[in-house]
Parts: sequence; C-alpha cells; structure tokens
Amino acid sequence: MFRKLLLILSNTAIAPITDTDLRWHPPDATGVNDLSNAVNSSGIHGFIFNTSVTPDGQYGGYNFCNMPHVRRREYKKPGDRFELKYVEVIHRHHKRTPYQHSTFPLEPYSWNCPDQNLFYYGGPKPSNSNHSAHTYWQTYQSPSNPFRPSGFQNSTCQFPQITKEGLDDSWRHGRDLWEVYGELLGFLSGDEGAIGRSVVYRVTGNVITSQVSGMVINGMFGARADVPLLKQPSTVDSLEPMYPCSSASKLFDTTKNTPCWNQHLAASQPLFQTLDNISSVSPSSTPFHISWDHYFDNLSARLCHRKPLPCNPINPSLCVTLENAYTVFRLGEWEYSYIYRDSPNSLKASVGSYGVWIAELAQNIRDAIAGRGEVIYRHNVAHDGSLARLLSILQIDVMVWPGMGSEVVFEVWRRKDGGDWYLRVLWGGKVLRSSSPQLGAMDMVPIDRVLRYFDGLVGAGASEVAAFCTTS
Repeated sequence: MFRKLLLILSNTAIAPITDTDLRWHPPDATGVNDLSNAVNSSGIHGFIFNTSVTPDGQYGGYNFCNMPHVRRREYKKPGDRFELKYVEVIHRHHKRTPYQHSTFPLEPYSWNCPDQNLFYYGGPKPSNSNHSAHTYWQTYQSPSNPFRPSGFQNSTCQFPQITKEGLDDSWRHGRDLWEVYGELLGFLSGDEGAIGRSVVYRVTGNVITSQVSGMVINGMFGARADVPLLKQPSTVDSLEPMYPCSSASKLFDTTKNTPCWNQHLAASQPLFQTLDNISSVSPSSTPFHISWDHYFDNLSARLCHRKPLPCNPINPSLCVTLENAYTVFRLGEWEYSYIYRDSPNSLKASVGSYGVWIAELAQNIRDAIAGRGEVIYRHNVAHDGSLARLLSILQIDVMVWPGMGSEVVFEVWRRKDGGDWYLRVLWGGKVLRSSSPQLGAMDMVPIDRVLRYFDGLVGAGASEVAAFCTTS
C-alpha cells in the first residue's frame, strides 16, 4: 500500500488509488520561487523585515518579524447557519535572538537583554507543601574564565531566547485570538479554570516555545497562576518534529543535491564571499554555506530588533549593506519554497517528517465530531520547520519562509440544523489556498474530503508514516 502511495506522491502522471487526489501539485510561479529574481532583483518582494508593526492597511501581507494572524479587525464569520465546534492553532514562536550557531566568530557589538527574566524552576505538588522561589537565569561572563564564547561578547542574552519585543508580540497574539474566539464568537469562556481541561497548550522541547506560551496564555485569559504545557518526549516529539525518520531526511538531502539547488549555490558565491570577508566566517564553514539559513537568521534577527547591520570588527569600512541583506532574504525565501513546495520530493519528505502531527490533528478533529473529550481548543507553539512541513503537506499555493509568529488555524464548523461538518483553514488570518484540487481554497471544505486526504497520506494512527520512516 505505501509503495503505491509513494508512486502517487512522486509521479503526477499516475492516477490516484482512490477518488482522493494525493499527488504533489506545484505551487504558483511567483517572484519568490523564481531563482533569477532571487539572485538578480532588488528589494524583498515588498516584505517587511525591520519592525513588528504592520500598518492596518497592509495587514495580511508578509512581515517576517511578526507575521499576520487571526484578529478581529479582519476576521470573517462563515455565516449564521454554522456553529464553531473545535479550533486547533499552530504557530511559530515569536521573535528572538539568533541561534548561537548563526552568530559570527566575533560580533562587532554586544546584544543585551536587561528587560526580561527567563524563569527556570521546579515546584512540588500539592501547592500547600514546600514552595519554590521563582528563579530565573541571569547570563554573565566571568573575568576569571579565560574561555570566551564565539559571537556576541559580554552579552546578557541567551542565543536563542525570545526577546522583550518578542514577548510583547506573543502577548498581543494571544489577545487577538481571544478577541475573536472569546469576545466575537463567544466560543471560549473567560474561565481561567478551562485551561488544561477544554483549552490545552502544547510546546516543544525548545524552551523558546514555553517562553512564548506564557505570554500567549496571559494575553488570552489573563492567567498568572500555574498552567500546564503539554510536551511529548523530546526524541519522538511530533510537533517540532523530532521523531526519527531517516527516509524523510534522505529525501530532503536529495533535494539539496539537485542541479537547481547547485545552480543557486553557484549563483550565491559572490555574495557568500562578500559576507565572509565582513563576518570572518570561514569559507570552509559548511553550515554557513550549504544554504542561506545561518546568514538569514543572523541578519533578520538584527533588523527585526532595529539593530545595525554588522561591520568587520577589524576593518569597520567593510559593512553589510541593506541590499546585501535583502539578497540573503530573497535567496532564503527561494530555498524554503524549493525545499518544501517546488521540489517534487517535498510532499513525500514532509509527510514522512510531519505526518505524525497530521495524524494527531485528524484524530483531534474526529474526537470533536464524535463529542469525545472536553477539549474544544488546542494551541501549539512550534518552529519554522514545523510550519514549513505543515504548509508543504497542505500544498500551499505560494510558499514562503514562515516568519516569526506564523500561524495556521483549523476551524471545525457544523450546520446548526445538525447537518454536515466543514473545515476552514486560515493562514495568516486568511483562507489558505492549496494547489491540490483535493483541498483548493480551504474555506468551509466538507470535512470528510480533508480527512480522506490526511488519511491517504499518513494512514490510520500514522501507520503509513511509521512504515515509511522504518524503510531503509
């Protein structure tokens, strides 16, 4: 069965095994996935990379620093004939410092985080036993320690950590969701006691998702008490994802060893050389030159926090220009589109590496339809790789690098007369549009059509994913 499915996913000429179309369909052709445009044009497709604030008239457009999400001003009800029965939200964490591996060997200035605390402590249960102090990390460097980390020197930040601005964006994100699903639709009650029962939150093993969750929850419910965050064992987590799937990894590796990918790396060499000379990154550093991921992370984090683009610490006349940064961003956007949508391997690889979460989503929807359990709202805080794989499986028509706070919302609706069930999927607060004719514009799609698609790809209980991932 799964071998037949692999053929369907990889060859659009083969008819599907059922009336459910499980084939890969290419995305729209845009400036984002046009390699010549990525290499040779200027600007960055009108995208925002220097502030969390998007003017109301432009809201819904791409803002890497703070992507659009569901909010009351733009939200459209599907009609009075329908009743909302279940919501599942998944979004990327909000803006942060760069990862340590994306920092330069010697950064020209420090990056400090004096306006926030990152709490790490354990407390016993029940609450009337011994209590824990609310302890938090305070980063420092000892003058007696002769070893120094690479990157930002004498910094009080972790790399990564959600910044003060990212925490504020997280709170606003939560408040906007409450204003729709609480105030506008009356779907959620303001009862803080619902958290952990009818409302649940889930995070990954990366602490930045927990840093975001606390702010989101307070933005939604005003909660300041202890709140459980669901987390799967790190080695098999489906949300990040972290479960082992060498078959999917091999497919992604194959995507990065094609003539098209190598052509983009060859066209990137002059810019790599320019940035290496400024940053002192070794030209032999594979992580910095196998893709634009590290330079993208470094430069976008600076601009999103209104920090200057870097100059060479030894020769300050050598500086990264704004056009250099824009070219990095165009190339990074092209890479994400190629890896997760333009490559014919993208659907198969994403199903393998994110199909378990899809199976969980499908089961959550079925439970809601059957009235099993109390949960009516699930909220997942994840990463760009999580959202990219999800968008790949949904075969979004225009693929981009999921920016900070990128959000997909699954809404399950039923006709009030007890009739059919429907699924609406929102990407950035708007109806998600899929290149797959099985899904199309995901605005009140009959729910069985979507579940057939999910089941056909991942199998019952992710059985097809398990079979694929254990295939050598």
